[in-house]
Amino acid sequence: MTLVARLKVTLSDVEPQVLRRFDVPLKIKLNRLHDVIQAAMGWTDSHLYEFRAGGVGWGVPDPDGYYDGPLPASKTSLFDVLEDVGTKTIHYIYDFGDNWHHVIKVEKIDDAMPGADYPRLVRAIGACPPEDVGGFPGYDDFLEAMANPKHEEHDRMLEWYGGKFDPEEAQIGRILDNFERLAKKWAPRPRKPKAALKRL
Repeated sequence: MTLVARLKVTLSDVEPQVLRRFDVPLKIKLNRLHDVIQAAMGWTDSHLYEFRAGGVGWGVPDPDGYYDGPLPASKTSLFDVLEDVGTKTIHYIYDFGDNWHHVIKVEKIDDAMPGADYPRLVRAIGACPPEDVGGFPGYDDFLEAMANPKHEEHDRMLEWYGGKFDPEEAQIGRILDNFERLAKKWAPRPRKPKAALKRL
């Protein structure tokens, strides 16, 4: 039976709280876990990322090899990290400019539910901040300007974002659509039967 891990992902330093709880296969590679977090949070995968635990980092290594960057996320699984580092808490940093720090806690490991698709959303609280808003200080300024029509930056922020913004709205429908797309993309492909050799 395939094992799945329930993960609680919390975005640090942000009010109101942004939290996602979901199940993924325990042996998911970290580059795919990155895709799941992007889909769950609502980020657009436009920046670099790194997972960190026990003084080790995993992400996208420098293709030219000029600097000692993170280990390749595509070659390490969640299971590997838990086994090798011996931790149930992993840190995920997205966009080294805005420096969005997420704390990932492994809440439990269980058998996969028969017939269930993974990733599977369990809970979602709060809206993800917009990309390139300037990290948590910029996000605070953005929320303040958006909430007050008389704020000097209100109109500019409304135009920059492209409409109203509700910090409490997790957009669960969009997360479910994103998860369904990932589940289909990663589903094992049925093998084509080999054509029988024609008799001479």
